[in-house]
Amino acid sequence: MRLQIGDVIKIHCYKHNGMIYKTWEKAIVLDINKDYLVLGNNNVLVTKKDGRSWHTKEPAIMFFYKDRWFNIIAQIKRNGLFYYCNIASPYVIDNGVIKYIDYDLDLRVFPDGAFRVLDRNEYNYHKRLMKYPFEINEIIKYELTALINMKRNAVKPFNKETVDYYYRIFRKISNF
Repeated sequence: MRLQIGDVIKIHCYKHNGMIYKTWEKAIVLDINKDYLVLGNNNVLVTKKDGRSWHTKEPAIMFFYKDRWFNIIAQIKRNGLFYYCNIASPYVIDNGVIKYIDYDLDLRVFPDGAFRVLDRNEYNYHKRLMKYPFEINEIIKYELTALINMKRNAVKPFNKETVDYYYRIFRKISNF
């Protein structure tokens, strides 16, 4: 399947052991770039492996990278633009589903520019439990540092103009 702008696809997040961890019911393809894929969604069903589910509360513009070990979700909330960044494997597309492996660490960016690294304990626990290889741990450290530097330097998509641009496309395509 060759993706096109406007296509609706699912997102599946896995853990290192191959078990599915979380799914998003749908997202709309907004841009297909040589380095990344941009998706948008709003009020979408998210289901975790334990069966808990919820609908997202705000529009999100999602950036999935072909060669980077993270993905970035820009959350457009009433009280400002937040980012939730997952340290994760580069994505693959399999039968119309975006798939990636989540490596626990997250970067949360707040509207005032402050940020925080989350889930270090979860990362350390899973690193031992699932025996992350040395190479994976090195990649994770490198990519987290790179992600923080992107944020500090306001590199796309860590600027409002980029998110606004894709949000306009999302609204037009989705009739939101």
